[in-house]
Amino acid sequence: MGEVIVLAEHRGGEAREITLEALAAGRKIAERTGLKVAALVLGSVVERVAEQLSEYCDTVLLTEDERLAQYHSENYQRVISHIVRERRPRVLIMGHTSLGMDLAPRLAVELGFPLITDCIDVEFADGRIYATRQMYGGKLNARVSARRAEGYIVTVRAGAFRPGKAAGRGVVARVAPPDLVGEARMRVKGVVAPAESGVSIESADVIVAVGRGIGEKINIPLAEELARLLGGVVACSRPIVDKGWLPPDRQVGSSGKTVKPKLYIALGISGAFQHIMGMMNSQLIIAVNKDPNAPIFNVAHYGVVDDLFKITPALIKKIKEVKGMK
Repeated sequence: MGEVIVLAEHRGGEAREITLEALAAGRKIAERTGLKVAALVLGSVVERVAEQLSEYCDTVLLTEDERLAQYHSENYQRVISHIVRERRPRVLIMGHTSLGMDLAPRLAVELGFPLITDCIDVEFADGRIYATRQMYGGKLNARVSARRAEGYIVTVRAGAFRPGKAAGRGVVARVAPPDLVGEARMRVKGVVAPAESGVSIESADVIVAVGRGIGEKINIPLAEELARLLGGVVACSRPIVDKGWLPPDRQVGSSGKTVKPKLYIALGISGAFQHIMGMMNSQLIIAVNKDPNAPIFNVAHYGVVDDLFKITPALIKKIKEVKGMK
């Protein structure tokens, strides 16, 4: 039907950020090809999600069934493969998340579609899909293509595409699911949410992140004070979590969370590629590190080669002066 279908992920009645980013990837393909972009919403009582996504695409395909209330790979696969066979989209896009990594290979095998995973850029040219993905742990960007096929499946990395609303509001169309009668081989017994600290670094506009250079746990309040004055939150690189100084939900990077704040201040972070992959799309990056050759300076908009214990207190003092605080 000349379209790109994006599988929506949602939680608690809200579309996840990765879905909006995947829709942005879909629109990029559509702009070059004239294809339409459709969001596929599976679940139970998810009209609110469908209405939300209608601002980001041409069509929202809404399929509701009690057996789709929780993610279930077998049921999702049966529904999506049924819809794909009926609508024959050129590209099926998912987030490179636990859901996407589980579901995309299953669908690729069943449908016979080529699959390209963890894409940071996508385009459709010469009747085939091209994608950019990182290799060798992020040290190299490779532009890859898939064989010519009736359809393609890609998963996109969180933070790689900037969400944006479509020019007009899309139409919400209900799509009946196929017959799901029959006992599935797997059962979802429940959902266990990870323990969180009550701070969402993913939605923060300002992040002050600390790395090995912070030295000791007792020095973290220095970063917390700076974050508080700027109206932000404290995050960290993996070594800080490994030491138990901050909880895992504060970690930025390929094995943590992907963030895109308006301001990202990196204190004592050398900038290993795993960390950079999680924050490189921040609008403004300021790095403070004693090592002039630290990789973090390759992505920072502003860099200070100095001791963070000299720079941070001076910055805190200046902010207080500007705000008229003692």
